[in-house]
Amino acid sequence: MEYLNHVLGISIVYREDPPKSMPNYIHARYRFQKVTLDGKAAVFLYPKTELDAVSAVKKHVDRVQRTEGVPVVLVPAHLTYRQKEYLLRDHVPFIVEGRQIYLPFLAVYLQERGDGERQETEVMLPSAQQLLLSYIYQGCGELLTSEASCRLALTPTSISRASRQLEDMGLIRTEKRGVQKVIFSEKTPENLFRDAKRFLCNPVKRRIYVPKAKIKEKLLISGYSALAEYSMLNPPPVESFAADSVAAWDSAASKKLHDSDEQCAVELWRYDPKKLAEDGFVDRLSLALALGGERDERIEEAIEEMLAGVWKDIHGKRD
Repeated sequence: MEYLNHVLGISIVYREDPPKSMPNYIHARYRFQKVTLDGKAAVFLYPKTELDAVSAVKKHVDRVQRTEGVPVVLVPAHLTYRQKEYLLRDHVPFIVEGRQIYLPFLAVYLQERGDGERQETEVMLPSAQQLLLSYIYQGCGELLTSEASCRLALTPTSISRASRQLEDMGLIRTEKRGVQKVIFSEKTPENLFRDAKRFLCNPVKRRIYVPKAKIKEKLLISGYSALAEYSMLNPPPVESFAADSVAAWDSAASKKLHDSDEQCAVELWRYDPKKLAEDGFVDRLSLALALGGERDERIEEAIEEMLAGVWKDIHGKRD
């Protein structure tokens, strides 16, 4: 690895002697390379697949270090910002060639920009937003990704990608337990929602106005109509509904309201609102995000009243 020598002047010698006996789960996850760094023996550990949760990686590194009796350095192809932070916190040595070096046994720490670091300012994926809100509604704690996949009718791949983004954003942590992957957080539902708000997006993509006679299916009540149900706000003159597709009304719809007696509003959502719905209404956290840009004092108070009801209901389920 010329990176160490080029950047820090550390000479590296690769040794051919094989590693000592290790459990199969270690061999399945890593390739070993014994080295000396400026004369100090160490072991490089190259992940063969996607990196496990950092808590599990630390256990793997500790296991190899106990067996070999020398420092063990993780050498992944890349690290996300959060993975880097967790490795630093847990004092796990690592090298990402061309990017970062953390060798505490040599008193060396050099960092450049980590993969995924820009996600701090990115908007959350719709699947990640669904996953996070579902997790908050259950009261946080622990959630199997397989359970979340069934609950939200999302593919395991979508859930994996969503959970990885949430972890990169520092909102949750994940851990592998056998073949299962678990999502967890020590935060309260209120604090998690508050911390996530800078990433969360308005679920409403666009709004159209449709003749009421054209609505042949039962839609979820949304917008101010739903807020009136969840608070002391008076019902609005125009009913609002939510759907994950508005193609059925494109020919009859208009972008502007022409007749409040004949038309209703239909919102196109970025994710299927039925997955988190509550008794015929869109869920309250998504509704708060949809109406969060309003500057009307009455609306703001109604949203606060609605959110207070969410936290009360969540805590009531946990007690």
